[in-house]
Amino acid sequence: MEPQKKLLMIVNPRAGRSKPRGPLYDAAAALCDAGYLLRIHRTTAAGDAARIAAQEGGDYDTVVAVGGDGTLNEVISGIQTLKIPPAVGYLPQGSTNDFAASLEIPSDPVQAAEAIVRGQRRQLDIGRFGERIFVYVASFGAFTRTSYTASQDVKNALGHFGYLLESLRDLDTLRPYRVRITADGETLDGEYLFGAVANSTSIAGMMKLEREEVILDDGLFELLLVPHPQNAAELQNLIWALLNQQYNSGGLIFRHVSALHVETDEDLPWSLDGEYEPSQPTVDITNCQRALTMLL
Repeated sequence: MEPQKKLLMIVNPRAGRSKPRGPLYDAAAALCDAGYLLRIHRTTAAGDAARIAAQEGGDYDTVVAVGGDGTLNEVISGIQTLKIPPAVGYLPQGSTNDFAASLEIPSDPVQAAEAIVRGQRRQLDIGRFGERIFVYVASFGAFTRTSYTASQDVKNALGHFGYLLESLRDLDTLRPYRVRITADGETLDGEYLFGAVANSTSIAGMMKLEREEVILDDGLFELLLVPHPQNAAELQNLIWALLNQQYNSGGLIFRHVSALHVETDEDLPWSLDGEYEPSQPTVDITNCQRALTMLL
């Protein structure tokens, strides 16, 4: 008789609090029906998911993150400390689930659980930002700060991208950052409103890339830089290029790169998978090719 497969479900109860809990119960039941021996562990504070994944994940065949992209980031960060990381599943419950959208993981927990059960193992790239892991995006600049400070009501009314464009329209409120980036031998030295290093087709509802443009296991990130416009005409060109997803035009800088070295003398806050990361004068960002195994 085949040994029973063991699955650890790490649940962030604060994510998706407004959502009914019934579907999560049904998802857990579907995993049990598929032959998994299930353990559910709820988090109570930031950092819990990473600690639980690191301490207990090695005893399981599969670890499933239930929450938003921040919870997924913690779970993957935790299992990456293990000698043999287990496969990861994801039941997205947060307000932004960019990575789930990129991977076409259903937002309905039961459908997402059924996808885990059917489970094609797929190896994906992740990023290393200094000592930290990010699953799909590291970003800095105006939009990063906006996403922390905007009220959810405003974001819901305008849509996140609409809100960002509203904040772009006033040149006086834009805060450029002087940054020097060396990416695969090319140096990009300038003033940028925003920068993103990503392995995803969707970033903060702002950047949408075609699926053929983003290969999730090719060892390359997609790098987008939004330079600081010097006048209203340049600003209009930037907005047009962003709205029309023309990342190679309008003054935007778009590259496929495997590693970056970032230097700045400024206070440059970052966001890793939507979670705050304080400024560092220099940071190395590297692609860890096919380091993550997900059930998709």
